[in-house]
Amino acid sequence: MKYFKMFYAVIFMLCFSSSLSLAHFGMVIPSDNMIMQDDSKKVELLLSFSHPFEMVGMPLVKPLDFFVVKDEKKQDLKTTLQETKVMDHKAWKTNYKIKRPGVYTFVMEPKPYWEPAEDCFIVHYTKTIVAAFGDDEGWDSELGLKTEIVPLSKPFGLYAGNVFQAIVKFDGKVVPYAEVEVEYFNIKRNAHAPSDYMVTQTIKADQNGVFTYAAPVAGFWGFAALNTSDKKMMHNNEEKDIELGAVLWVKFENWQEK
Repeated sequence: MKYFKMFYAVIFMLCFSSSLSLAHFGMVIPSDNMIMQDDSKKVELLLSFSHPFEMVGMPLVKPLDFFVVKDEKKQDLKTTLQETKVMDHKAWKTNYKIKRPGVYTFVMEPKPYWEPAEDCFIVHYTKTIVAAFGDDEGWDSELGLKTEIVPLSKPFGLYAGNVFQAIVKFDGKVVPYAEVEVEYFNIKRNAHAPSDYMVTQTIKADQNGVFTYAAPVAGFWGFAALNTSDKKMMHNNEEKDIELGAVLWVKFENWQEK
C-alpha cells in the first residue's frame, strides 16, 4: 500500500507541474536598441520562438512577414532573412543598417504554430523598437496589426525598476482586462526562479486595456497579450482555436554611476 501511495503522489506531482506550462513567446531581439553616433550602424536581429526564461527553443519556420516601419513607411525585410539556430532550434536572422535618425519598429508575423499541449494554433505578432541618433519621435505609433501592444512609456532608455506601461489592442480596439504574460530573456542562463510560478508572471490590463510592469533587473523583457481568434483552423480534420498574441520586447538598462 505504501508503494501505491508513493506512486500516486508522483503522478499527482507530475500532473501538477505540467499544468504550469511554459509560456510561448515570439521573439525579435536586436543586437542594440539604442544606436548612438559612435555605435555600429548595423543592427543584427534574431527571430525565434521559445520559452525565454527557461531557454527552451521551438522551431520557427520562415515567417509569413517581417518588416520595419519608420515614419509610417513600411520596408519589407523577409527576403533578407537567413536561417540560423537559437536555443538549438531553427530560427532566422538578418542585419539592418541604420542610416538616418528616427525610431524603427521591427515586426514579425509567423506562420501558425500547432501546440499539442494546448490543443490550439499559436500566432504571435511580435515587435521590438530601435531608436537611433537621438531622435525619439514615433515610439508610440500604432501599426494597425491584428493585435498589438502600443507603448505608453518610451520602450527604450529605461532603467531596471522603471515602470513600463502599454495598451493592448485587438482589431484596433482596446482590450479591457487583457491578460498579459511577462517573461525575462534569460540569455546568460544565470537567472533562477525560486518557484515554477515565477517563471512567467501574469498581469491584467485595466478597463482601458492599459497594463503596468516594473522590471526588477536589466535585460530584455517580453510582454505577450493573449486573445483567441474568432476564426478556426483545421488540424486532423478538426476545427481548432487560434491563440493570437501581441508581443513586445523591451530592454531595460542598469543604473550606472561614475
